[in-house]
Amino acid sequence: MKCRTWFAVALISLMTACASLPPQTGRMETHALTDTANTRLGITFAASEAAHPGDNAFHLLSNGMDALIARVILSETAERTLDLQYYIWHDDLTGREMAASIMRAADRGVRVRLLLDDLGTNADDQFLLALASHPNVQVRLFNPVANRTFKKLGSAAEFFRVNRRMHNKALIADNQAAILGGRNIGDEYFGASSTVAFGDLDVLVHGPVVREVSIAFDLYWNSDAAYPIDNLMRRHADPDALAAYREKLDAYLLSEKHSPYVAQVRERLAQVIQQHDTEFSWGKATLLYDDPEKITRAPGDTEGHLMSQFKALSLDPEQEMLIVSPYFVPRKEGVKWLRSMTSRGVRVTVLTNSLAATDVAAVHAGYQRYRKDMLEAGVRLYELKPVASADNDKSAKKSTFGSSKASLHAKTYVFDRKRIFIGSMNLDPRSVQLNTEIGVYCESAAAAGQVADGIGTNIDRIAWRVELRDDGNGNTRMVWIDTDASGNTTVLDSEPDVSAFRRAGIWMLGLLPIESQL
Repeated sequence: MKCRTWFAVALISLMTACASLPPQTGRMETHALTDTANTRLGITFAASEAAHPGDNAFHLLSNGMDALIARVILSETAERTLDLQYYIWHDDLTGREMAASIMRAADRGVRVRLLLDDLGTNADDQFLLALASHPNVQVRLFNPVANRTFKKLGSAAEFFRVNRRMHNKALIADNQAAILGGRNIGDEYFGASSTVAFGDLDVLVHGPVVREVSIAFDLYWNSDAAYPIDNLMRRHADPDALAAYREKLDAYLLSEKHSPYVAQVRERLAQVIQQHDTEFSWGKATLLYDDPEKITRAPGDTEGHLMSQFKALSLDPEQEMLIVSPYFVPRKEGVKWLRSMTSRGVRVTVLTNSLAATDVAAVHAGYQRYRKDMLEAGVRLYELKPVASADNDKSAKKSTFGSSKASLHAKTYVFDRKRIFIGSMNLDPRSVQLNTEIGVYCESAAAAGQVADGIGTNIDRIAWRVELRDDGNGNTRMVWIDTDASGNTTVLDSEPDVSAFRRAGIWMLGLLPIESQL
């Protein structure tokens, strides 16, 4: 027994001692191209941008399939550059379709830069090496685990460094158009999963703010935390690796050619092409993002924080505030902020995941500590139902968020139906202090009103309203109000659609001192 123990200790020590990140001395800095006005995208947008000098165009992407199509269209239209920055990129149907699309762009001569979070994506290093062997593709991993052979053990050994992640999501085509929002790349984000459908929101933008998105991308791409995959692996791909991957990818996509989802995408794509014009609203835009150096600073150091930039805007709504955050842990400071608004008559509505809908139980354990405080502060609190619309309720299916087996994933905040923030930032300690985030603040009543109306019209049907009621003994009890499609209500005395065992598990999680990690 003693020998086995010493062997295990020696093995772990050897792995951690031998694993170290390579020097960045040979890495080449690259930047966004600025002479792209003569590209197809530049020419397409020139007239409308000239008619709205200084403003930006916004097109909301609330439908998952439309969000995928928008990304594919930008990838297929790009002529000079394509920059992609994502926290998660799954090796599934939509992930492979996006991979095929960016390779087609590279084959046309487009320079592709792909920046992925190492732990969030957990991609196959061999695939990334093969992809990076394309002469027009560069791949970098953000804050990677040093030990590529024993990655899980390596991440545990380097926990305090690799616990800080890049949660950003952005796609930029020819420095002329960009997509920002809450979606990663994977079936559950684009309506292609049979197990879960994330209710999410992106925004397609063009105008001056796109150049700011490119500047932010360059800052991350050239940061000390971004490692080229071949440098990290200390070798290049085998000469036939890219061809082998292409063959595998093509065979898979061919096998899915007649799947129901692909057929629906083809039909929807044909409709989009036939419509020609995409409807945009216009207004001022401010890009907010964390400095990538955030991951090297203490969590309490607010230098370069997105939240600090947010506060500097002095966003004090006068009438109403809508908060949509799937992972919502406001802490005492957040509850105080919410109370400061309700105390001066602002109608504050919060939509987050219910325990039945959440995909991160530990976050719900942190959130529920502040639920009663928020209700006492006068917040209108809603928790998304895991099945947000009945199969025979066509009108419910058109709601801004919610579908069968639903889970909320959008991160958006609406101020007085005039201004809206759309991005990757949750209102929880991890987004605020540990991870890096990005989003765009749009001064557009049309965009803000579209989201506020889309949610407000359906919120009582797609979510349970949480309230405090008198229990008859001078105290209050928490209840969940269930409203069906006909408007009938039922009062529930405990968290709906979850077992007593799961509720007990969440209660126990709530006892752990892990709030700073949520």
